[in-house]
Amino acid sequence: MSTTTTGTIRTPAPTATVGAKENRVIWLLLAAAFVAILNETTMGVAIPHLIGDLGITAVAAQWLTTAFMLTMAVVIPTTGFLLRRYTTRQMFATAMGLFSVGTLIALVAPGFEVLLVGRVVQASGTAIMMPLLMTTLMTVVPPHLRGRMMGRVSVVISLAPAIGPTMAGIVLDTLSWRWIFAIVLPIAVIALAVGVRWIQNLGEQTRAPLDVISVILSALGFGGLVFGLSQIGGGGHGDATAAAAAASDMATVTLVVSLAVGVVGLGLFVWRQIVLQKVDDALLDLRIFRSGNFSLSVAHFAVMSLAFFGTITALPLYMQGTLGMSATESGLVVLPGALAMGFLGPVIGRIYDRWGTRVLLLPGTIVVLVILWWFTTLTESTPVWALVVTQTLLSIGLAMSFTPLFTASLGSLEPRFYSYGSATVSTVQQVAGAAGIALLITIMSSVSASAAASGASEAAAGAAGARAAFLLAAIIGTPLLISAFFIRKPADAPEGVPAGH
Repeated sequence: MSTTTTGTIRTPAPTATVGAKENRVIWLLLAAAFVAILNETTMGVAIPHLIGDLGITAVAAQWLTTAFMLTMAVVIPTTGFLLRRYTTRQMFATAMGLFSVGTLIALVAPGFEVLLVGRVVQASGTAIMMPLLMTTLMTVVPPHLRGRMMGRVSVVISLAPAIGPTMAGIVLDTLSWRWIFAIVLPIAVIALAVGVRWIQNLGEQTRAPLDVISVILSALGFGGLVFGLSQIGGGGHGDATAAAAAASDMATVTLVVSLAVGVVGLGLFVWRQIVLQKVDDALLDLRIFRSGNFSLSVAHFAVMSLAFFGTITALPLYMQGTLGMSATESGLVVLPGALAMGFLGPVIGRIYDRWGTRVLLLPGTIVVLVILWWFTTLTESTPVWALVVTQTLLSIGLAMSFTPLFTASLGSLEPRFYSYGSATVSTVQQVAGAAGIALLITIMSSVSASAAASGASEAAAGAAGARAAFLLAAIIGTPLLISAFFIRKPADAPEGVPAGH
């Protein structure tokens, strides 16, 4: 395969087609990323079981999810640099090695502390997988085929989080929580062994030094934001005891301090990257935002992620708390939509390759917004079949949006910026997802508590909370109708003019 020189790193020049070896590598990365992200979303369902089995509080158990998200937020921004510094094989072996070791630790954990360590190690590996997958894909796949390949990535991004809770619910109804890790471990080990043997190294690596100050600022900035968002609503509602009031005050202080540290840390991080990128030493090169198409696509993706992760968290809570469904039953309601996303991903990618962005993104955005506004009419007697239909339509709308956004955003960049763009997209997904979960759950619980205090039944109060949460999501998402008109396929740019400029 020929190479092209881009700055200080040489990358293979995409050919007219994707070779058998490259295809095999992409499929392996897809499988590894799917398993890693699937694992990310299973723990929420397992928390009630862990509280009883390990004898821990609900606050402690929540750290199994919070610590995972924190680790992801800290590690992902560094992957843009790491993917340019180390070989593809080294990064894959590191990612799957960490994930496998973390899964083993969690499987055999004798108590909460060791289980928490296992989750952190798992997250360290998971954080590398998606940027590695997208950077590899952009490097070896020619522009006219990227849509169908990114369709596969959208399957991983959307299908794994959607079916994770369903799988966990089924496992927990019949087996212990350890089986969540026992099922994943052999798959991870096989992927690691096959990947180390099959994966090729792509291009030459840079030798720029790692800027430790940038790593620290990144951890404070992104970690502070994600941790602060995870604390929203942590004080509880409707409990007037002195202990509850003290806990609420402490949670508020923690929230404010965390968000303040995050904002200041992020500001200093951005300033340092602007300085370092002048000599190509940035940890996360922010020149990617000079592309208007990339910036708009990422902003659109952030709002979509906020709505997606908030919805897949709030909707099961509504079904279980208001409609009285079990975890398994609520998981089965969202399963058809998850499967639809999986089947449609490659098809949507082919449509993008042939007709471009607008034919998918605009109708996809409309579908998502229509369903979010419909969710604002939920009651304590909404039929289950209506939820199955609307959740499936929502999933289809998201699938029609994610593939064009991935492809148009990264395709708008120069090849030397692919790794930074991939890291940015993955970071945005984590922060926006945390924000979506925090905002919707907080609104849902606050309004439910207020309705209950006013004399409403438990079911009616839960429905009121769900309506308020989805109203917020619908309002936030409505401006996407405008941005969907302006995001375009990079290949549609006039000849000689980079897309998005």
